[in-house]
Amino acid sequence: MNADISNLKEEFFRLYGDRENEPVLFYSPGRVNLIGEHTDYNAGYVFPCALDFGTYLLVRGSSGQEIRMNSLNFPGEVIIPIALNYLPIPKSWTNYPVGVINEFARKGTAAPAMEMLFYGNIPNGAGLSSSASIEMVTAVAINELTASGLEMMEMVKMAQKAENGFVGMNCGIMDQFAAGFGKKDHAINLNCDTLEYRYAPLNLGKRRLVITNTNKRRGLTDSKYNERRSECEKAVELISVHRPIRNLSELTVKDLWMLDTCITDPVVRKRAKHVITENGRTLDAIKALEVNDIELLGKLMNESHDSLCNDYEVTGTELDTLVYEGRKLPGVIGTRMTGAGFGGCTVSIVENEHADEFIRRLGETYTERTGLVADFYLPGIGDGARKI
Repeated sequence: MNADISNLKEEFFRLYGDRENEPVLFYSPGRVNLIGEHTDYNAGYVFPCALDFGTYLLVRGSSGQEIRMNSLNFPGEVIIPIALNYLPIPKSWTNYPVGVINEFARKGTAAPAMEMLFYGNIPNGAGLSSSASIEMVTAVAINELTASGLEMMEMVKMAQKAENGFVGMNCGIMDQFAAGFGKKDHAINLNCDTLEYRYAPLNLGKRRLVITNTNKRRGLTDSKYNERRSECEKAVELISVHRPIRNLSELTVKDLWMLDTCITDPVVRKRAKHVITENGRTLDAIKALEVNDIELLGKLMNESHDSLCNDYEVTGTELDTLVYEGRKLPGVIGTRMTGAGFGGCTVSIVENEHADEFIRRLGETYTERTGLVADFYLPGIGDGARKI
């Protein structure tokens, strides 16, 4: 990575000049969620971990009244006048950092004139949370440059607000939380209702995580994501006629009988079933990891994908091909889609001795079935957003 950072610095000076004035380097990771999908915005349980790849930001103050933004991942410079209230730019990646800058402005902290250069090695649109990584690296940088002294929890909340209100993606808090609070070689057991959390060591022994990218761009079917959220809200409304609840995560698998009683729409009923059972699986997975029962964790991951496929209907041909063909291969402990779905990635636990075979055979089968070429990553588990 040192070579990448050196190249990033060279590009920074090429763009902005003044080699005597060193920029400051910040970093925020991507994340993968081991289990607990589409539960975060239902105030449920999730179990993510930060990855050892993410977004780098070189930044330094400048004279003038503007913020200059460049990225090695996207062409063209964007120049934004310093303001008290910023407006989104249609279909621009800069909405993620500018949304965070806008949250600081709303709190009374005006961003200084800056020169910024971003570089991310998270595949865009893959479901590994490149957007939250950009938001959190920006938040940590602005917090440092303005000496605001904000705690990480506050910056996580601000980054989520930026994505909800400024970008227009009605996401839960898991992605920003994992990027902010990641801890090397640990997963995070997070209650998205109370934001209580604790770390669990991720000791896979002679196994490892394999992330597989479908390379089908989701475009995040933003409308489909928001549609699922609204279906869950409808379920809460219907159930509350009989038992007042704030969210579906107040129910457990023992309450599944209520779905048949309260919800006549079979689609809304299936959505609620997924959330309730997924919360149960996530709590069981956390217990499994705490006693290092990796086989049980893998079984629960498999069940999670089945539910996301059949009840929540957010998988699709590409993800299902990777998961169901992957399960047939030797050494696979568990495999599931991760992220919002509709494309993106799967996460698998595979025995080390079979990892190369898994990648080769699954890659061949996937291309035969879909015509697409999958990318495979062997990530480590890293720390959260910080100044480097």
